[in-house]
Formats: sequence, C-alpha cells, structure tokens
Amino acid sequence: MSNVAVAGWVPGLTDTLILKQVAAVARGPLAAAANRIDQEGYYPLDIMARLAQAGSFAAHLDSHGQDFGAAIAATGEIARNCGSTGFLAWCHNVCGLYMEQSGNPSLRKRLDAHVAGRSFGGTALSNPMKALAGIEPMLLRARSVPGGYRVSGSLPWVSHIAQGHYCGVIAAVERDDGTRSHEIMFLLEIDQQVELKKCPAFSGMEGTSTWGIRLTDYFVGEDCLIADPAGPFVEKVRAAFILLQMGMATGLVQASLDDMREVEPVLGHVNQFLQDRPDMLEAEFEELNGRIALLVRSPYETDRDFLLDVLDARAQGAELALRATQSALLHQGARGYLLSAGPQRRIREAHFVAIVTPAIKHLRYQMNRLMQEVRPL
Repeated sequence: MSNVAVAGWVPGLTDTLILKQVAAVARGPLAAAANRIDQEGYYPLDIMARLAQAGSFAAHLDSHGQDFGAAIAATGEIARNCGSTGFLAWCHNVCGLYMEQSGNPSLRKRLDAHVAGRSFGGTALSNPMKALAGIEPMLLRARSVPGGYRVSGSLPWVSHIAQGHYCGVIAAVERDDGTRSHEIMFLLEIDQQVELKKCPAFSGMEGTSTWGIRLTDYFVGEDCLIADPAGPFVEKVRAAFILLQMGMATGLVQASLDDMREVEPVLGHVNQFLQDRPDMLEAEFEELNGRIALLVRSPYETDRDFLLDVLDARAQGAELALRATQSALLHQGARGYLLSAGPQRRIREAHFVAIVTPAIKHLRYQMNRLMQEVRPL
C-alpha cells in the first residue's frame, strides 16, 4: 500500500496531501502510543491536535468541500492504527457537523478552532438516538425559561469530553404538566456545573475519556442551541452521523488484512485451511467500499430507501470487522495473542464498533421498522 492509500478509500488529487499527512501521524506517533492508549487509558489529545493540523477533521464540512469520502478515509487510517483514536476522530467529526449544520452563528464561529484542534468536542447522542427510535427513554429533561432552557438528568456514557470541552446533546422539553412537547439539541459546555462520573473500566476504549454526566438545572442559552426543535435536524443528519462511523470499521478491516498478509510467507501453508482468508475478505471489503463511495455522494439524503442502504452498509461494516479481526488473530496465532499485539486489541475494538450506537441490533431493529414503513420518531 502506498503512502497515501488510506484504509477504505482511494483519494482524489485534492485529498492526497491531507491523507498523506494524516497517515504520517497515524503510522508514526499514534501507532507508537496505541498500547498506552489501550492498556493505560491514555487520552491522546496531543495526537488528536496533530491529526487536526494534518487536516483530519475538516473534509466532511460544507465549508471545506463536503467530502465525506475523504473524512471516512482519514478516520479509517486512524482506526487502522488505533481503534480508540478512530472513535475519537468520529466523535470530533460529528460534533463539527452539528456545529456547522446548526446554522447558529455563535456555534459556527467556533468551528475553526474545533477543526484545527485548538478545542475539542464529542457527542452525547447514544441515549437520544435510541430514545428517538423507541428503544429506551430520553434521559435528559428540559424546561423553558426566559432566554433558553434549564436541563436536568444524567447520561451514563459520553466520550471525548473533559473539563473545558463540549459535546452535542439532546433533551426532551417538558410542559408544566410533565408531558413532552418536543426535543432540543444543544452544545453542552463541560464546565464546573457539569458533574462528571467515572465509568467502570472497559475491555477496550479506555483512552476515549468516557464519562457519565449529571446536569442539574443547567442553563442552555440561544447561543448554544443546535436545533429547536431537534426532530427535523436529527432527521437531516442521521445518515451523515452513521456514514462518518464507517471509517472505524474500514480501518479495522484493513489492519486485519495487513496482519494476515504479514504472516502469509511463513504460515500460509497451514493458514490455507482457515476460513475467511485474506483474498475473500478483501473482495468483500472492496464491495463495501464501493457501497460507501456511492452513499457519500448525498450524505444528507433522508429518503427511506437511502437510509436503509446506509443502515445496512453500517451493519455490514461492523460484521465484516468482527470477522476480519477474528480471522487475523487466527492467522497470526500466538504472536497475535500477546498483550502487546495488534490483533488481540483489534478484536476488542471491533466488538466496540458492533455495539456503539447504533449497534448492530439497533441497526437491524431500525431497518425492520423502515421496511414495515413505520416512520422513526
């Protein structure tokens, strides 16, 4: 693979320099820090800043050409070297998307610093996305007050946050009688008013700075509103939100193919008896990349059939990552099972891709609803 060929994408001429710069950071300092991130919970903000300076977090934005393919490719190259940081890249990318698509001048003014890695922001939409699909209740509640809203409640898992950071959040607005009128989406500033609660240790993703948060009468002014009401906005960005996650899967699949090819000269004589051989997986990978290349042409499409295709491609990516990472470990044998080895880490990272919102079961649930022509809430 060439210096600019990035996991899951063949860049155009305008993308070549950015992707080459991203690859240099991902294959250099990020790859060197991967075990520290995984095993010690190191939160690699310094490397995220370098990735930002390389141009990793801009391509999908309208103001930078709306090239979702290049954004997915950059995330893929990051995840190819460290799945946790690939997830952070998605969090940062989708937060930038919220800010730009909000149309709120106050948020758009902050976008340059976000893209450049001078400030950092994530997303807290795991519960809201499931709530809007009817899977679980909305956990944050808002009430209208002069100049904005007051929000209370708790969220259990919010990633890529720390004091001084921010994240996109959705809360249900309640009337005086306790009934829900609509939802709002806003940028939550992680300051002293926000209580951060440490999460239990994960089997992976310990370096993603994931916290539980509690809000008590937290004031949200108009300058921080992303959408009011949130429903139409979520409908607009739903496919883009999911498409940007594809780089996590493509990066893991490409890394697994690399792992299998690495040992072929010495273990190919016995590995030939394994299922999910590299040539077969690579053919499926190319088919998936072809699907992605078509879908990224219209990331804000809301048509039912288009959304079905996006959901199915996301599920295919997660399932292929599960198979590819397991196969890579079987191909590598004991050397891939060492605590310092990439294959065993990538299996855990692939499990995360399969369960992070929308999880495979959530994707299939939502596809079933759509195929029955039941409109998602």
